[in-house]
Amino acid sequence: MKIITISREFGSGGRELGKRLADALGIPCYDQQIIEMVAEKEKLDKNYVAYQSEKDVRNFYPATIARGFTRPNYAMLQGVQVMAKEQEMMKKLALESDCVIVGRAGDIVLADQKPFRIFVCADETSKLSRCRARAEENEKLSDKEILRKCREIDKRRASYRKLFTERRWGDAAGYELCINTSGKEIASLIPALCSYIEQWYTEAQKDS
Repeated sequence: MKIITISREFGSGGRELGKRLADALGIPCYDQQIIEMVAEKEKLDKNYVAYQSEKDVRNFYPATIARGFTRPNYAMLQGVQVMAKEQEMMKKLALESDCVIVGRAGDIVLADQKPFRIFVCADETSKLSRCRARAEENEKLSDKEILRKCREIDKRRASYRKLFTERRWGDAAGYELCINTSGKEIASLIPALCSYIEQWYTEAQKDS
């Protein structure tokens, strides 16, 4: 079973890399689809699920639920419940077939499946270029504002991961492969990446 997880800095092209990699390997890629599947299964509005998924989770556990210093409020419980449903969905998808999972601490949530874990990063110049390329025409953010938003989103991703592990988000020791996409076309990286992953799984089978 090939389970590949993508952790990525915002603007690094990690989402595109995950989709292109899945297409090249002939397996499904799950990203925003997880939100849609949870919404459909739980009879919830997908915008509500997306909102709960994107909230800052730094205060969910440490002083409220995990240690029980205070009673968690309803809004916190909503966020935790959505997070749990997303994890259930990821585990279900990973048991059904080979797949690529983008984000949501998939490398930690699916640890039992021993996934091939990828971390994608990029320099600020490349992040700005990618964010500008996909921005709406009426967007008037300055470079400084875009980079600030990138950092804010990355802080939320690091905080989410910290709920499950003490290993720092982006620590190379926690991944099978770290990819710096600075100045690179994502599509050009896919053939070599596919070859590396196939060889990695071949070697893993020998060791099992």
